[in-house]
Amino acid sequence: MAEGWDEDALRAVRGALHTQDGAALLAALRRGPVREVLQLAGDGVAEAAAAPRGLPGAAEMAAAFLDALQERGFRGDEELAHRLRTVTGDAAIPLLRPIPVDMEMLAVLLEGDPAECGGQLDLSTGECWPAFTDELEPGAPAEETDDPERWLYVPALGSRAGYRDMELFIDGLADAALADRLRMAIGGRGAFRRFKDVLGRDERSWRRYHRFCDERQRGRARAWLAEEGYCPRLPVQRL
Repeated sequence: MAEGWDEDALRAVRGALHTQDGAALLAALRRGPVREVLQLAGDGVAEAAAAPRGLPGAAEMAAAFLDALQERGFRGDEELAHRLRTVTGDAAIPLLRPIPVDMEMLAVLLEGDPAECGGQLDLSTGECWPAFTDELEPGAPAEETDDPERWLYVPALGSRAGYRDMELFIDGLADAALADRLRMAIGGRGAFRRFKDVLGRDERSWRRYHRFCDERQRGRARAWLAEEGYCPRLPVQRL
């Protein structure tokens, strides 16, 4: 297995998830360390491994994901691990309603500026709508978004979790000099901008940081959904 993910390999993973091609996903996941894409690809692996007709190699990949999730322990990892155990018959089915939500968009809403008031999650389609969406935009939610059977309010929780992500990423760096520069950068106001300015000079570390943050954000979104009584499933592709 490769030491890290290159952009072509990540595109292959994302492409397989988008088309819901389980065999292509399993092949793509062999091109890099699964520990870096657990939240990104976990639901796709669960679909591929679902009993009783799981794809060849899917059960082994699910087991690798479970081992990595248990070792890592980010927020949301336990919820994903339970789903993997469920589809392989090793755990009871959770009482969570599956919805085809874009986890990346949900994470954006959850970690947005509290002054922008979060947004709404359409429980029938899985679409996420910021509170400031132009109501004239086709398909945008109407003003009546208080129907709990259709809409779920998504609060904007701010940047505290994102700041913690920077701290944890710095702690995991092998490059002590870069870690020292980044610790200095995140002190005081403007921490996010200075952090990005410093890290942006190291392309490899910049890509690793984005993968790290994406995993953390998706995990927090999964945990929040579970607290609200829902779980993500892969969206149905429209032809």
